[in-house]
Amino acid sequence: MSVDRRHRAMGTGARRGRRTGTATATRAGWALALCVLARACARGRAFKGQDFKTCETSSFCARLRDGVARDDDRNHVLGHGVDVRAVVRSKSARVVELDVVNVGAVGEEGDARARVAVEAFGSGAIRVRVDDVQKPRYVPKDVLVREVEFDVSARALLAVTESAGEVMIEARETGARARVRLQPFAVEVFAPGSGSIPSAVFNKRGGFAMELAREESGEWSETFNGHTDTRKGGPTGVAFDVTFPFASDVYGIPERATSLSLKSTRQYESASKGWFKGGGAASESERNESTLGEPYRMYNLDVFEYLDDSPFGLYGSIPMMTAHGISRSSETITSGVYFHNPSEMYVDVNVDGSNGVHTKWMAESGAIDVFILPGTTPGKVLQQYTALTGTTSMPPLFSLGYHQCRWNYRDENDVKEVDKGFDEHDIPYDVLWLDIEHTDGKRYMTWDKAVFPTPQRMIEDLSSRGRKMVTIVDPHVKRDEAYPIYKEAKDKGFYVKKNDGNTDFDGWCWPGSSSYLDVTNPDVREWWAGKFSLNSYEGSTKDLYIWNDMNEPSVFNGPEITMQKDLIHHGGVEHRDVHNAFGMYYHMATAEGLKRRNDGNRPFVLSRAFFAGTQRVGPIWTGDNAADWKHLAVSLPMVLTLGVSGLTFSGADVGGFFGNPDAELMTRWYQVGTYYPFFRGHAHLETKRREPWLFGEENTAIIRDAIRERYALLPYIYTLFEESHRTGAPVMRPLWYEFPADADVLKTQDAFMLGTAMLIRPVLEQGAKSVSVYLPKGIWYEKRSGVRHVGPKSFDVAVSLSDVPVFLRGGTIFVRKDRARRSTTAMRGDPLTVIVALDENGRASGTYYADDGESYEFASKKSAFMRRRLTFSNNEFNVAGAGAEDGNAGDAKSFIDHSLIERVTVHGLSATGDVATCAATRDSFDVVRVGAVANIRRPNLPISRDFTIAVQ
Repeated sequence: MSVDRRHRAMGTGARRGRRTGTATATRAGWALALCVLARACARGRAFKGQDFKTCETSSFCARLRDGVARDDDRNHVLGHGVDVRAVVRSKSARVVELDVVNVGAVGEEGDARARVAVEAFGSGAIRVRVDDVQKPRYVPKDVLVREVEFDVSARALLAVTESAGEVMIEARETGARARVRLQPFAVEVFAPGSGSIPSAVFNKRGGFAMELAREESGEWSETFNGHTDTRKGGPTGVAFDVTFPFASDVYGIPERATSLSLKSTRQYESASKGWFKGGGAASESERNESTLGEPYRMYNLDVFEYLDDSPFGLYGSIPMMTAHGISRSSETITSGVYFHNPSEMYVDVNVDGSNGVHTKWMAESGAIDVFILPGTTPGKVLQQYTALTGTTSMPPLFSLGYHQCRWNYRDENDVKEVDKGFDEHDIPYDVLWLDIEHTDGKRYMTWDKAVFPTPQRMIEDLSSRGRKMVTIVDPHVKRDEAYPIYKEAKDKGFYVKKNDGNTDFDGWCWPGSSSYLDVTNPDVREWWAGKFSLNSYEGSTKDLYIWNDMNEPSVFNGPEITMQKDLIHHGGVEHRDVHNAFGMYYHMATAEGLKRRNDGNRPFVLSRAFFAGTQRVGPIWTGDNAADWKHLAVSLPMVLTLGVSGLTFSGADVGGFFGNPDAELMTRWYQVGTYYPFFRGHAHLETKRREPWLFGEENTAIIRDAIRERYALLPYIYTLFEESHRTGAPVMRPLWYEFPADADVLKTQDAFMLGTAMLIRPVLEQGAKSVSVYLPKGIWYEKRSGVRHVGPKSFDVAVSLSDVPVFLRGGTIFVRKDRARRSTTAMRGDPLTVIVALDENGRASGTYYADDGESYEFASKKSAFMRRRLTFSNNEFNVAGAGAEDGNAGDAKSFIDHSLIERVTVHGLSATGDVATCAATRDSFDVVRVGAVANIRRPNLPISRDFTIAVQ
């Protein structure tokens, strides 16, 4: 066993790097680990690619990516170098079913080995599902929303017509269409109202392959880095291609630290031979010759100190991709695809100029279950995707504030001093976090009584100032008969089993020898949720929330630092079939536990691993990044990609987890973190302390301003989260999402939009004296100076350390709270500032949303929320209840926000008078100008009241 591998086996290494001694690692059994640790530290830190597979060393990818099936395997493979044909089996108003066979195959129709179902959904999505007739594949549960999974009414009524060689289906409600070509089998999907060119085509290039179940036994095992996978069921890989004829760029399939617009992984070999069977290459002038060589991988892994510019897959997987293009006539079309399969997979991408973008998807096991999202706009694609997997769960308001974390705060006095430091330096924050060292020997839901003797009192002390605490709870359970959680789960048979199906799996993680709860079992999730009750989790309170880490799952002595694929889960399912969803199931059970504990109120649970659907459970973060400028820069495409993949509640560790940022990097990172949907500072055990006030007086002041700006923006950010909950729209958005017809922003990743109203161009380079800014078409205002710009426009902006170029978009209105407070709790009832940025016609609009910030009453029959429509035109500012197009006004009998508007700030005001009047109250207000900005001062009218203020 190598030093590094042995170091992991002792439970001290993969996730957070090499540790020095800690208070909980003083027992005699850890002496050897510390010796190994010292040697490992001396070797330095680096990403160890040899620990992880590539397509070449993943046998299913190596088989399915190139070539054709061997002759002796042909009876067990559909497609894979041979065209497949479809035969219509049945047609109904809900689904069209077909049998699929290899072209030229001998046999009757009833001998078909695979069956296809094509159906449409009310959201507009078209589903193509292919399964093995003899041995149906594993279907993940609780990933799709219940309506899609169980309610037939979610399926659209179809109009079906069959003619020679094809079947046309049309969704009566949405107008989405699909043409099923029978030989060779392909499915073309058309957006409602589109012309003759489809939005996306399934199997256009003949990439379809399905390795079928085998009746005969065989030796299928394979070994990687000394770990053997028995593969008792034999090869079960699947593959297909999806072409987006209109697209120039594709986005999504997180998580990886790479560019926002995905780079090509393969190029054409010649004009006559494509990388998929069939079709020609692009012209020489259009061909993309810059390729990565390796396909994008989705396999949730604990990746130690990941690289800052790499297509390598990380902690989570969302097999959803969005394609976007602009025609020569400036028409835009956006479409997407979601592959409903949690097994290991690879995706090839080829950007083919005027021929669109071709993608090939390869998975180790499971069914081919593909949802094509014809969209037409970025927003519609996300609406279609989140109609399948769920929208963002409405977060508790406190979770949108600033979080302070470190591995580890040492003891109760350390917690007290850090909390006091925020107040002494007038820096707001909402949550203080404790990492693994707070536990008794890494037994989760326990406390090290030597350093945390009175945890309940500690949490209550934080709560007295309106703050919360988070503790870490990981999925590995220390194998200790005296540990009640371990013993009870063992007696109930709740752990993942070895490949014999009977023996509990024993893997190594932070506690050493560990068992892993089989959270794919709903009974285990039910039991686990109960463990968060106040009676069960000693020392907890309703103000204690949870952090699920290591839930890929991480296994220090396992293959690729995770579980063996042939381990057995509930129902006899192999781990290979469920791997990418495992962490989400654990996250789901934990969140349900907190919801029950807090009488049905909103939980807050952070997760590192994720899958499609995680957005309806809780937030994630981008894992163990490094304190360097490249990791700061790559955090933007990482978070933006998650947002356009349906998971908008995410962020990166501010400052970088590994290493010691200098004052400049730390300051710049806080200025970026202000706009992350999830805003947390976090650091490795070996790093220097880095609370916000430890970087000198000048930097402390700038960091204070950055965190205060976050709190000032919370009314707007909360409104954006409600929009995300309702429609799937991301909070932090790529420029192309808001400006899909602007070819100059399709690859932009150093600037972004916060909702519709703000464009932020952060400083991402050390020592920068200026940054280059591009403003898309429209009117823009510099946030600080109010200077007006007309886009499209590129220019340089001079910056000092305190500067972050922010621009307000003409035509928008949003709401702030500008009083400096210590936490979100202290902000309740504070007065509001309304920001108005007028367009070229002197108009603007926006919404303001509020509810109690903690319950689900907003979604109940009570409609306990308030949404106000804010407009400005003809020099008049108007506040009224929102209409149905904005999500309705809510019920004033159930909830009302009495906050007063203390200022209306208007950019681009044409009126020159110095008085504004409210006709309803007959009150007059001063209009004070500061440069190009006009401020209507102290109207002090409740935002809940309908009124109009006219500027003279």
